[in-house]
Amino acid sequence: MLAYVFWHWPQASVDTKTYVAHLESFHRTLAANKPEGFQRSVVFQIEDADWLQTRGGAYEEWYLLDDSAAMDPLNDAAVSGVCEEPHNRVAREADGGTGGLYRLRAGAGVLSDARFAVWLSKPAGVTYRDFYEALSPLTSQPGVALWGRQMTLGPTTEFCLHSQNPVQLPAGFGGRQFPLGPLIST
Repeated sequence: MLAYVFWHWPQASVDTKTYVAHLESFHRTLAANKPEGFQRSVVFQIEDADWLQTRGGAYEEWYLLDDSAAMDPLNDAAVSGVCEEPHNRVAREADGGTGGLYRLRAGAGVLSDARFAVWLSKPAGVTYRDFYEALSPLTSQPGVALWGRQMTLGPTTEFCLHSQNPVQLPAGFGGRQFPLGPLIST
């Protein structure tokens, strides 16, 4: 499973409730007109993400895809046909945004249940096999998923660990934990 992730935030002059309503309208329209390979989307509110060019809250959209072949149909469907106007409304109100591509590496990809995200990097000198093994006590728990950035496409550290509860990383592992405010799940 792949996830296209897009972070954005509204212009200062845009009412937050209106922005979220327009965002929800777009996601509901996309869900009702699913392009091939698109599974679902989940939107979170996140605060103080240091990789974004905003100091306050932002919206983090996760578009879950079967594979990379689903990216073109999603891109086309999101900005045309019945999705065009709902998409354009949010785009006109956004002040900025950035995106990335992530692959599910371990655990379950049930994002609608996630309430925390830990963004982390593999410690220097640790092999990927050892990294995944050290995280397996976490990723084997229900509701925990480890996502890995693909081809360095994205502004974040290499990995994101989603969970329903706060997590304690293994000794020697560092990361930044964010509470997630779930907004939309299709």
